[in-house]
Amino acid sequence: MKAKKMFRALLVVVAFTLYFVINEPQSAYAMHIMEGFLPLGWAVFWWVVFIPFFILGLRALVKINKETPELKIMLGLAGAFTFVLSALKIPSVTGSSSHPTGTGLGAVMFGPLPMSVLGSIVLLFQALLLAHGGLTTLGANAFSMAVAGPMVGYVVYKWLMNTTGKQKLAIFSAAACADLSTYVVTSIQLALAFPAENGGFLASFIKFGGVFAITQIPLAISEGLLTVLIWNWLQAYSSEELSILQRKMKGVKQS
Repeated sequence: MKAKKMFRALLVVVAFTLYFVINEPQSAYAMHIMEGFLPLGWAVFWWVVFIPFFILGLRALVKINKETPELKIMLGLAGAFTFVLSALKIPSVTGSSSHPTGTGLGAVMFGPLPMSVLGSIVLLFQALLLAHGGLTTLGANAFSMAVAGPMVGYVVYKWLMNTTGKQKLAIFSAAACADLSTYVVTSIQLALAFPAENGGFLASFIKFGGVFAITQIPLAISEGLLTVLIWNWLQAYSSEELSILQRKMKGVKQS
């Protein structure tokens, strides 16, 4: 049994190593929607849309820390997983980039609202420390990655658990769909801000979405597989915390 657990841990390490090598960040394009790229009106609009979710997320985090303080480590893990994966960049549309998001894992464990806070904190640190994204565009980036992505991932997870009962399939699908939906929303944001001269919003959305799809579909699949590996690792080494999650959190559910 001990050898089996060590083998699983080794698989996780190898998976992370391969993931980092294959998706080596490109510094010249290492950004979410970058600082100053969105017109001021749209930048303000996405801030206004995002803030209510952030407030609800803060309330959810306070409740989790009050009722189940033993899950703080798991919250930290969800935030760290999001930070590491979303820091990997692949050049895409001018003014943005493709990258894994890592928000599906946290949405599965805690539900979507806490990820609105964890994801936005990750984006803030990246904007300040890594020049990934910006402050004026933080509302737009946070809405797409920390709000829309986790919500879609959570809904997919709950639906598949209710219809199939297959947890690993549900986790894979949740992580992949959280990733893909982030870029669907980003494409919408860019298309709204920069409609095409011929065809308007729809033509612009197809253009942005088509370019993102080239890199994002394989990234979403690989993120789904990696998230399942992390879940297997948690089951092997953090079974007590997972048991608490499954009893008290809205996201996880026994398979």
